[in-house]
Amino acid sequence: MASTTPERPVVLGQVHGLFGIRGWIKVYSFTRPREAILDHERWWIGRADEARPFRVLEGRYQGKTLVARLADDDGEPLADRDAAVALLEQDIAVERATLPDPAPGEYYWVDLIGLNVQTTQDIPLGRVTAMMETGANDVLVVTGDRERLIPLVADEFVIDVDFEANRMTVDWDPEF
Repeated sequence: MASTTPERPVVLGQVHGLFGIRGWIKVYSFTRPREAILDHERWWIGRADEARPFRVLEGRYQGKTLVARLADDDGEPLADRDAAVALLEQDIAVERATLPDPAPGEYYWVDLIGLNVQTTQDIPLGRVTAMMETGANDVLVVTGDRERLIPLVADEFVIDVDFEANRMTVDWDPEF
């Protein structure tokens, strides 16, 4: 089975357990709704710099847990529990190109990470280095001369996102 890296991988979940003896895995999904991860026919399972492609043959809720049956890229299903154990605690990613375009004013976190951030007065604050989910709203982690946490709230704090210019403009006090 070939190992490689998908083009612009987006991590959507993680293999967090085994289910049964026939090679099924338990899936922890980061998607909303959780079962949306099953909409993707091809998963890349592995770590950041190396992943293996798998096809999703079946997936469903089993109680409160998502489970999936996978096949390697040649279509051979995982034979048993022993074949699935090698996938434990591995990330589940898809290629960015397979995701639908977000609605206006919505963004995939992976697209925001790396953007240069400046204030509405053109004062550079740094780059988006991470994202956090707080419950109330998502938060940008901007690292420059120091780390800043800026709520991802369109039109209030985030004024403009320009992917072509690799820039985000925020209404934020640079001293804060």
